[in-house]
This record gives sequence, structure tokens and C-alpha cells, in this order.
Amino acid sequence: MRVLLVGAGAREHALAWKIAQSRMLTSLTMLPGNPGMASLGGTVEGVSLTDVGAIAAVASAQRIDLAVIGPEAPLAAGVVDALDRLGVPAFGPTRTAARLESSKSFAKDVMTRAGVPTADAEVFEDPDGAHRHLELSDGPYVVKADGLAAGKGVLVTASRNEAASWVDHCFEGGFGAAGTRVVIEDFLDGPELSVFAVCDGEGYLTLQPARDYKRLEDGDRGPNTGGMGSYSPVDLPTSLIPDIERQVIEPTLRIMAADGHPYRGFLYVGLALTSGGPKVIEFNCRLGDPETQVVLPRLVSDLLPVLASATAGDVGGVELAWSAEAAVNVVLAAAGYPDDPRPGDPISGLEALGDDVTVFHAGTGRDHGRTVTAGGRVLSVVGRGPDVATARSVAYEGVGRISFPGMRYRTDIAAI
Repeated sequence: MRVLLVGAGAREHALAWKIAQSRMLTSLTMLPGNPGMASLGGTVEGVSLTDVGAIAAVASAQRIDLAVIGPEAPLAAGVVDALDRLGVPAFGPTRTAARLESSKSFAKDVMTRAGVPTADAEVFEDPDGAHRHLELSDGPYVVKADGLAAGKGVLVTASRNEAASWVDHCFEGGFGAAGTRVVIEDFLDGPELSVFAVCDGEGYLTLQPARDYKRLEDGDRGPNTGGMGSYSPVDLPTSLIPDIERQVIEPTLRIMAADGHPYRGFLYVGLALTSGGPKVIEFNCRLGDPETQVVLPRLVSDLLPVLASATAGDVGGVELAWSAEAAVNVVLAAAGYPDDPRPGDPISGLEALGDDVTVFHAGTGRDHGRTVTAGGRVLSVVGRGPDVATARSVAYEGVGRISFPGMRYRTDIAAI
């Protein structure tokens, strides 16, 4: 099977790493890929992730049997629709179905009609209405830019003044078109959990859950980021995942199909485990990053036939096998992240890692034969072991062997 993987982050590196192990694979092409992914197959550079026509043309010209779309931007831009028009099978939701992530107000409407437990919310298209709502509300406040903002469009704060400033930031163009509408919702207290499903339009397979860390600094302080680390497995009651399947995934898929937008692709469910039960914080239309980097190393089964079956509309009868091993991911970020990450710093130590450490590249580049920083989140350092504590120790040992100027990371990932 000839596979095209679209994306360039650590999530896509983990996907490429897993797909490359498949017995079904004939060739793997990555668009655009990154320096860490280059050893796994061919790369196609110079094509924007939102140029859906160019991506579809590459897939058609290379006679791709399956296109796997990693990040949200090309999905929201309609790359699956463009691939469908050229007859290229694609694993991922259509542009309309991807609105589960690209529009938080759309997702809230779907959840409300499906009876999915989530926070109460109000949607505002002007700052005055949002400010009046804040004045009548008690904190903590949760204010979200409605559209895609690379994981940085959400503020959770106990300060009404900070919430009001965030509203202004959104409407004044701080997140571009993503902030022309603002969602203010009730705060959900409790530990967070990431649950993933492979969906075929009606049926689904649930992957192992993970827990991630969104704040920049230890102790969950500092600004929200795209994610600074993660671990899997998570110690949960045995009934929790079946409850989430029944209360969240199944009704969401039913509503999407009934609305004429059957959902096919990865579905990410971000949850808060509140005292009143699990409630959905958000949907994403792809796998999570940094969670993919700990979920896929634990998957024993061949991923490629699962994706092919889902794309064909039938994951029924597919069973997944999982390793009992744990995995812990520590994200290494560039100097200045998240506001102004510095590119071009040389990275050392990538060759001195053991077999129980896997490094997935995200924001890296090549300069005169050296690997250098080229983005905010630079590397995901994943340790594996018989339990979370051991995997955590292995991951941080790996972190200790890697260095670049200004490298920043959290020291409390998976400190459970």
C-alpha cells in the first residue's frame, strides 16, 4: 500500500514511525515531513499544509492508496474533500465534519443536541455582550477563541479583568479569524483525560487514553501551550471508558451522521473528570499532540490496516492489542516558547540515546549538516518501561543527554 502522510510535527513523526512498521506498506511519502521523519520514507517539501489542491495533486500523481492527514489545519481547509474529488482514499474528516474542532460553537451545538455532558456555554460575536456576561458571572472564567489557534486560544483564569482582556485580545485580532467569535463557558474542575477513537462514519475503535500537560511551567503554571508532555496508561476505573463511549462518542457519531456529515477519522475527546462525572472540554478532529507520542508506542497491532478499514467505512470486527508497558513523553521547547520561539539553535545529544528512548521531531530543521531548532516545541522525548515511574525516569535520562541553547521543559511530567 502506497501511503501519503500529511504533516510535519511530532504527532506525524509518531504516526510515520508506526505506519513504517506495517507489513502492508509499499511506500511512505510525507508532506512535508521533518528531519526526523526523513529516514522513514520520501518527503515532499514546498507545499503549504492548507493548499489542499496541491496536496491532492501530489497524492494523485503518486497513485497513493491511502492519505493519512495528521494536523487540523489541512482538515479544516478541506483536504479530504479535495482528495475525494480525485478518487484518493483519505483517512480524516471532511471540512464540515472537521468543524468539531475548527468551530467550538459548532461543537457545542452538536454536543447539546446529542446530549453529551459538557460545560454550559455562551457564544458571542461582539465584545460588549461578552463583557456583560463576564460581569454577571463568578470565576473561574474559561474564554475561548472559536476557531483554530494552535492550542493557544484558551484562557482559564480566576481574574475577571484577565478574562475581559482576553476577550478584547480575541476580538482585536490576536488570533486572526479564529477570534471573530468567542465562547465563554463554565469552568470544569477535575483531572483531565484524553480519549481517542478511530471512526468509520458510524462505528469506532477506542484507543488507549492518555493524560497531557498543557501549561508551560511546573505545577500547571504559566500560559497554555500546545502541550508540554504526556503519559499512558492512566489509572482509571474500569467502567469509565465504556461510559465515555456510550455518553460521548456514540451519540456524537449518530448526530454527525444524521446531519449528513458522517465522521470518519481520528476523534480526540478532551475530558474533565468532574465530581459529577466526565464532561467534554473539547473535541479535536485528529490525534492529540503530545499524547500520540505515548499512545502509538504502546500499540502492538498494525495501525495501517485499521486506518484502511476505517477509510473504507468498516472497523467492525477489528481488535487492537496493547502493550502493558508505560510510555512518558517530555517535550523540549525552544527558547522564547510559546510567544517568540527562537530558531537556529544547534541540537546535540540525539545520537547518544538508549533503545528504550524514542525521540520524535517537531520543530527541527537542518543547517549546514546540523539539526537545529525550527519551531516552538522542538522534540518529544519518550521513555518506555514496565510502569509509569520507570518510563518517566527513562524519559528524563534521555532529556539529560540532549541539549540546545535556551532549552526549556517541565520537570514534573507524569509525577503521579
